[in-house]
Amino acid sequence: MEQLINEKTAAQQSKQIFNNPLLEKLTRTHIAVPLVIFYVTAAVLMYYGSLYSSLTWKELVPVFIASFFLFTLVEYLVHRHVFHMLPTTKMKAWIAYNFHGVHHDYPKDKTRLVMPPVVSVLLATILFSVAYLSIGDWAFGFIPGFISGYASYLAVHYIVHAMRPPKNFLKVLWVHHGIHHYKDSEAAFGVSSPLWDWIFRTMPKKTYK
Repeated sequence: MEQLINEKTAAQQSKQIFNNPLLEKLTRTHIAVPLVIFYVTAAVLMYYGSLYSSLTWKELVPVFIASFFLFTLVEYLVHRHVFHMLPTTKMKAWIAYNFHGVHHDYPKDKTRLVMPPVVSVLLATILFSVAYLSIGDWAFGFIPGFISGYASYLAVHYIVHAMRPPKNFLKVLWVHHGIHHYKDSEAAFGVSSPLWDWIFRTMPKKTYK
């Protein structure tokens, strides 16, 4: 599998997206920043919900687990249908490249393996507001599960791109995502799990070693 990585000789490079230095800086993020933000936020929301909402831990935890699982589906769908959308217009081409295409061109750029916290925190805040208005106190279980799923996805994605092949269960994900980047970009869309690739029949047609 290591030969998949070696084939991308430009992988160690990076690319400037914006001429504005502030905007350019906002596109680069250390992996620790979003992990701390979202795991801590999830814990605080769960704790707050257990104390001040109408729900108990016995009710919050199952919602957390279900929402965590739901994120893996959302991750797959966004990766496949948004990040890899057909560039039928200039706007779609711009979105597809700047949101994800640049990552395919420079997959070893460690500073661009996660969405900028400014964007992700804004989206998470909007999501919590919508969830709370829609499902009330259940949001204290749903949102923590969802953003914990997102943080776990970021961690796996970083490990796959920034570290050598792990000698544990993550090796399967390392190989799976490596195939997506270096052999078949129209398959293996799942990062945190290959489950949805199997369900939606986007598993790689070949077995790579």
